[in-house]
Amino acid sequence: MLNNYLPILIFLALATGIALALLTLGSTIGRLFARNPADRDKLSAYECGFEAFEDSRIKFDVRYYLVAILFIVFDLETVFFFPWAVALGKNGIAGLIAMVVFLGILTVGFIYEWKKGALEWD
Repeated sequence: MLNNYLPILIFLALATGIALALLTLGSTIGRLFARNPADRDKLSAYECGFEAFEDSRIKFDVRYYLVAILFIVFDLETVFFFPWAVALGKNGIAGLIAMVVFLGILTVGFIYEWKKGALEWD
């Protein structure tokens, strides 16, 4: 049984070793050959080239999150179209009906969000 998993374990060990070696080598070479070593200004957090002038824990409007969630939902919808389109010949009428139901649910959700005003950015 162990013989079945031995190549996987070797691969994981080798990948981990290479990753650690590259990380160590890169940071070491970066420190040795850097033209300008890290100073206080390079290590400081900045936004758009100047120091932050507000607290980073300000509240965002909930509409921002609604638009972000809508974007993710409709972005995932398009991701589901590609495998469906590729396998359309194999799925037949059952696949077509499943996709129509899927699109119907998304359309109802989109109309609901539109009527609620989630897409308005005042």
